[in-house]
Amino acid sequence: MGEAELGAFLRAHREAVPPAAVGLPDGTRRRTPGLRRAELATLAGVSVDYLTRLEQGRDRSPSAQVLAALAQTLGLSRDERIHLYRLAKTAAGGGACDAAATTPARTVRPTVQALLDRLEPAPALVANQPGDLLAWTAGFARLAGPTGLLEAEPPNLARYIFTHPRAHDAHPDWDTLADDRAAALRTAAALGDPHAALLAEELTIIAGARFRDRFEGSAALPTRTGVERWAHPQVGQLRLAYENLQLPDPDEQRLIVYLAADEASAGALDRLTDHHPAASSTAAGYRCGGDHDPRARR
Repeated sequence: MGEAELGAFLRAHREAVPPAAVGLPDGTRRRTPGLRRAELATLAGVSVDYLTRLEQGRDRSPSAQVLAALAQTLGLSRDERIHLYRLAKTAAGGGACDAAATTPARTVRPTVQALLDRLEPAPALVANQPGDLLAWTAGFARLAGPTGLLEAEPPNLARYIFTHPRAHDAHPDWDTLADDRAAALRTAAALGDPHAALLAEELTIIAGARFRDRFEGSAALPTRTGVERWAHPQVGQLRLAYENLQLPDPDEQRLIVYLAADEASAGALDRLTDHHPAASSTAAGYRCGGDHDPRARR
């Protein structure tokens, strides 16, 4: 049933695309509306025979690259790309039980949670290899919540940066951050993480060339320390230094902690935590390079 649904979806969208929309003449001798099968195959860079097998349900495992090319040519929306990805997974035999059986661990050890509690009010989080957020501080919720990052279940760093409509506004250096998110996913997939590989397939289809070119076109490793710029809808621009630390855990979880990189950003974090101006010196303990002991606030 899944392969028939996938073929029907592709065929329906092929027949709904006016030839003029892809730069082809309308002609007067078309027996069916929309694009001919040969036209779609040529534009997407696949063979007519292969597209025929897909539409007829005789091929159950199209690659993410093929699906992305077809989605791009057909002008599919984000929701339609997501549906296409799910249809392809269903056709390949990936049902709900399979997905449940391969779900990565989404919990952290009690000692890691206790560490996060001690880091308050600093923005900090724990993520797994595919970038799913497993736990975070209230400080991170105040920072990231208004940007839309925490809306998904579970939140995911790569999926957010490539698919969320507010990601560009929230991150002025979007291109740099997108490079890093793709590098992190590529590294995890190359080291054999099946969940990272599945997410890469999903984003290849949903996000298209913005993700695919970064994922396939570079061998750079993800950065583990640096400075990110955030544009917060409530307190404005922040420059946040971060440390990305590997935890001693079989699931290879990572602790990421953000520190204000300058006085203005320290003040912005103060405002997010509703500190009074007189208490601003405590924020210096969380500022990158500050001279104060962060434990002094307890």
